Amino acid sequence: MIQCKRVYDAASDSDGYRVLVDRLWPRGVKKTDLPYDEWNKDLAPSTALRKALHGEAIDFAAFSESYHQELAAHQDEGKQLAARGKKSTVTLLYAAKDTQQNHAEVLATWLRSLV
Repeated sequence: MIQCKRVYDAASDSDGYRVLVDRLWPRGVKKTDLPYDEWNKDLAPSTALRKALHGEAIDFAAFSESYHQELAAHQDEGKQLAARGKKSTVTLLYAAKDTQQNHAEVLATWLRSLV
């Protein structure tokens, strides 16, 4: 199972393998205070794409489409994480305030499609 969770939410045993999927370290969180198993910057959106979304140069639909194109270059990494998610729980950690429209949700959907 692949699920998403904000880094600011408390960790739980049900999180399983925790992967930080932000390119930048989350604000206000000490590296020693965040329980995570992996920080995968490669699966995070590019800086240019992230800035375009947050600067409102593109809407979320355009962001999602562009992000899927970027993820296509990381099939091997994606397949490994998707396979792990098929066997046990993988929690994608993100810092975005919006819990519905964020890159982690797009990534989770993409990972589920690889299995």
